[in-house]
Amino acid sequence: MLDISNIRIPVDQLDGTERTEELALRKAVLRKLHVTPDDLLSVEPRKRSIDARKKNDVHFTYSVRVILRGRANAERDLMAKLKRRHGDGSVRIAEPKPFSLPGYLGTERVGRPVVVGAGCAGLFCALALAEAGLEPLLIERGQDATRRTAAIEHFNETGELNPESNIQFGLGGAGTFSDGKLATGTKSRAHRYILETLVEAGAQREILWDAKPHVGSDVLPQVVTHILNQIEELGGEVRLSCRMTEIEIADTPSPHVTSVTLEQHDPQTGLVISQKAAASNVVIACGHSARDVFELLRERGVAMERKTFAMGVRIEHLQSMVDRSQYGAFAGHPALGAAPYKLVAHLDNKRSAFSFCMCPGGYVVAAASEPGGVVTNGMSLSDRAGTNANSGFLANVFPGDLPGNDVLAGVELQRQCEKAAFAAGGGGYVAPAQLVSDFLQGTPSSAGGSIEPTYPRGVAWGDVSQCLPGYVSDTLRGAIPRMDRQLHGFNTADAVLTGVETRSSSPVRVTRDKGCQSISTAGLWPCGEGAGYAGGIMSAATDGLRVAAALVESLG
Repeated sequence: MLDISNIRIPVDQLDGTERTEELALRKAVLRKLHVTPDDLLSVEPRKRSIDARKKNDVHFTYSVRVILRGRANAERDLMAKLKRRHGDGSVRIAEPKPFSLPGYLGTERVGRPVVVGAGCAGLFCALALAEAGLEPLLIERGQDATRRTAAIEHFNETGELNPESNIQFGLGGAGTFSDGKLATGTKSRAHRYILETLVEAGAQREILWDAKPHVGSDVLPQVVTHILNQIEELGGEVRLSCRMTEIEIADTPSPHVTSVTLEQHDPQTGLVISQKAAASNVVIACGHSARDVFELLRERGVAMERKTFAMGVRIEHLQSMVDRSQYGAFAGHPALGAAPYKLVAHLDNKRSAFSFCMCPGGYVVAAASEPGGVVTNGMSLSDRAGTNANSGFLANVFPGDLPGNDVLAGVELQRQCEKAAFAAGGGGYVAPAQLVSDFLQGTPSSAGGSIEPTYPRGVAWGDVSQCLPGYVSDTLRGAIPRMDRQLHGFNTADAVLTGVETRSSSPVRVTRDKGCQSISTAGLWPCGEGAGYAGGIMSAATDGLRVAAALVESLG
């Protein structure tokens, strides 16, 4: 096998179909290697990215894995010949490094681990533990994908919030209804395994090679349901509509977990059954919105610390504007699709603003999980065909910005901003909104412009800065002109700011050691975004696998 990088294919040679892409890649490889079609057994894309730095030369860049007829020595001879003739070092012998899940090698039967939370981290942690033969118990306070979707639609239509099953809580976690972006800045051999697992569960095959892969909130429910079924087939147990309400920690000989109390809710009868279950290993993968879990851990003396997080608003533009700014004359080409962006602006006051969870052709969603608080987020469907683009537009909140010594002071600040947004919207989970031009001038908006807000509960025009700390609003205001230099049109006068976005990351970290175990409590395994160790679907899933491996290793 050979790995070949830096294969350039102009946009106008593609039409957005997989078949055309496959033919273009085969032709490019034949030209590159100077071999005949009969010599080429297969071409597998490994990475695809769009290079739009020059608007008159927008093209795709690929890395591929190639299998040729013949022996490995013939491949080495071919590489040497290419290097001699063209100085080409883009062809090399493939060295696959497969990822393997941990296996429990002990001979003794051990108590099954409990995984709290069925988001990305919890699902992949439970899957790995099940593969190891440990028959984990996975609990999730929210509902299955079908009931959860119905609860979200009901909330969007009526404003009646289900605090236990919503955008934040339910099978798949918050990531299920936030576009399903799989890009990550981290590197791990686990990434390929995660992507392959998602494809086997029903995600699009192209996520295996796209540099900025996404699944879509219309596809993710079936994907996470498939993974849940895998866990059960491997001997794990999954309980939905089930909360952890207590965790018992014994003090001698040193603090360690002994049991959890679970509260099971029957959505059909409304009955609630409480059960105490022995547990010597508990994975906390609850997500960053499970504030009651943070409060419980604080009460039980579990080590936690404040961490930097971010807050701000959702900003909406016309997707056509973003396409033109990113792709120039190639905007709208079917092979390119809706253009994304990623922006950051560093201000003179040492603060920064940045885009987050950018959703091309997407929608702003109502992401509240507590009564009386407005929270926004974004999502896209798999086709990304919406009229608007939206992104989180955020500024950091540092531990030093928070008053007092309470480790959960960041949670309280989030809650205050969400309540302020609820009041500014006039109730009913209507969100406050403001035009960019008015925000820059410090003037409340009285009406919208050409860009129609997509927030499903409707918006009340006003001043979103009143719902955020002054240093956050000032940072966002200072960043807009700088971001416009990176993406022309970002400061479009009637672009819409919808508040507030407070749940981009956890404001607290449940402190763990190098072995992924709590530094204060043996048998407690902080995991994923909520515990402060991830920031997106891929990094959360990777951390789930990392914690599972550490837990298995601890069992000997």
